[in-house]
Amino acid sequence: MMLPGSNRRIHSVHRHSGMAVAGLAADGRQIVARAKSEASNYQSVYGESIPVKELAERVASYVHLCTLYWWLRPFGCGVILGGYDRDGPQLYMVEPSGISYRYFGAAIGKGKQAAKTEIEKLKLSEMTCREGVLEVAKIIYKLHDEAKDKAFELEMSWVCDESKRQHQKVPDELLEEAKATARIALEEMDAD
Repeated sequence: MMLPGSNRRIHSVHRHSGMAVAGLAADGRQIVARAKSEASNYQSVYGESIPVKELAERVASYVHLCTLYWWLRPFGCGVILGGYDRDGPQLYMVEPSGISYRYFGAAIGKGKQAAKTEIEKLKLSEMTCREGVLEVAKIIYKLHDEAKDKAFELEMSWVCDESKRQHQKVPDELLEEAKATARIALEEMDAD
C-alpha cells in the first residue's frame, strides 16, 4: 500500500554523518532536525564540521532534556548516529532516555536483541564496509518474521572511505546485491 521511499528511516545530518531512526517517525524527524541544527551551528561558529562524538553528546542532551520536565513528553524513538571525522569512523546510539554510547555495531528497534547477538558473531574490525553491508542485509532478512512482522523496505547508508567519508545511500547495485545475497542465505537456512 505504501509508496517505496515514503517512510524513510535514514537521514543525512551533515556531509559526514547520518542517523537511523527506530520508533515514532515524527519524533525521529524532530531529533534529526535538531541534529542538523547543531551541526550547522557548529560549522558556522568554528568553521569546521562537528566531530561525531560532539554531535552525539549534543543530541543526547537534547533527548535527555525532554525527560526532565513534566510538561514535556519523552521521545518515543531511539537513533543510531554514524559518522566519519578526524578520529575515523564512529557509531553512536542515543536512547530515548538521553544516554549515548559508542559501538562497533549496534541495533535498535523491535528485534534489537536478536540483531545484537548476530552482530556480535561478526568480526567487524576485519571487514570492509562493502562486506558489512552484505552481512547486515543477511541479519535483517534472517530476523524478519513474515508471519508476525509487516513488510519492510531495506534502506541502507554508509560513511566510509569508499563513499569519500561522506554520508550517502548505499549504491543501488550494491543494495540489490545485498538483497539477493540475503535472500539466498535465508533460503539455504530454511532448507537446513
